[in-house]
Amino acid sequence: MDSANPLSQLADIHLPEPVGFWPPAPGWWILFFLFCAAVFWAVRRYYAGWKLARARSFALAELDKQLAALRQQSADRSAEDIAALNLVFVSEVNAVLRRVAMKNFRHENFASLGGTAWISFLRDHGDASLLDDAMAKTLSEGRFARQWEVDTDRLYKMAHQWISSLYLARIAPDKSPKNASSKTPVSDHA
Repeated sequence: MDSANPLSQLADIHLPEPVGFWPPAPGWWILFFLFCAAVFWAVRRYYAGWKLARARSFALAELDKQLAALRQQSADRSAEDIAALNLVFVSEVNAVLRRVAMKNFRHENFASLGGTAWISFLRDHGDASLLDDAMAKTLSEGRFARQWEVDTDRLYKMAHQWISSLYLARIAPDKSPKNASSKTPVSDHA
């Protein structure tokens, strides 16, 4: 018989391979997909807000362009010429407001609205607190008149406020100003 220790004939302990980085555990996969979804949602929301801010700035630039054209053409003109230019300005502001409405309310049938129905649409869908009765009458009837008294600065401010409130309500619905005189809040239509 062999007098050697039988334990010496055993093989040494095999250590397992060190834990590698790949493949990750299922919890890490879940965390990775949640992170990707959050990044996608944040980028998409930022892009949508950027597009709305860009559309808002374009609409306001168009409004500014109309006011600048009015002021440039009004220089050294007679009172009759200025009154005619003011009516052109009313028509141009109305056109800008309609284009903004068409961009934001594609599914509503407002393109054929005129008169008091158009004014109601403006009051219902944006901050129209500066849209008093005289301004409403100017927007609804002044475009078709031969002569009309128009406060172009008030009309510009009203249109600027309406356009801004419309886009700002869609960019940040929880921070949008509410119109006390309208039937529905601005953010309901965003």
